[in-house]
Amino acid sequence: MEPAKLDGPLVVLDDITRIFPGPPAVHALRGVNLTVERGDYLAIVGPSGSGKSTMLNTLGLLDRPSTGRYLLEGIDTSTLSEDERAELRGGQIGFVFQSFHLLPHRTVLDNVMLATAYAQVPKAERKELALAALERVGLSHRVHFSPSTLSGGERQRVAVARAVSTSPKLLLADEPTGNLDKENSRRVMRLFDELGADGLTIIMITHDQAVAEAAGRRVRISDGELLEIE
Repeated sequence: MEPAKLDGPLVVLDDITRIFPGPPAVHALRGVNLTVERGDYLAIVGPSGSGKSTMLNTLGLLDRPSTGRYLLEGIDTSTLSEDERAELRGGQIGFVFQSFHLLPHRTVLDNVMLATAYAQVPKAERKELALAALERVGLSHRVHFSPSTLSGGERQRVAVARAVSTSPKLLLADEPTGNLDKENSRRVMRLFDELGADGLTIIMITHDQAVAEAAGRRVRISDGELLEIE
């Protein structure tokens, strides 16, 4: 894998398309161009079926575009093997999902440590990083609890801790407040504000205009096309 370029934008999408074969063929992304600078806090807003999930999967290196180039840290990801993409994803990208994706029969600490294992962090460092991440989200008093005993807001904060425990360059959040009440939504969004203020680059996928307003920059996706919101 080519060495990362530490200057210039973190993310560049250059004329990205994603076409799912038919019949009929589905054009999920249509000529998408997007540049995300380091430290940006970007919301991608759109209704169901607009291409948001395909955008997330592309940005997270979970899916390959049909045409175009995706540069992450200056690396042209289209040239990478699946193993190289997995290595880049594990080391550079953190994920936060609407439904938390926590393992119910493992402790909070174990759930966060799984991310460090996936990122190939040395075993001796995993617990310390996980504990620091849980402290960061205000859950150091819940490390030995099961996720099933936590509130929805606490579970999402565990998911955020898991996502940031490996010090990723990019945090991808997919409807991060979708399963939360208003108060827990506000707490999670305040946490995102703090992470953004610390310099983490955040891209959030949402259909909620009020949630999107928290981001420093917003774009709208509709029928696979991306437009900047004024």
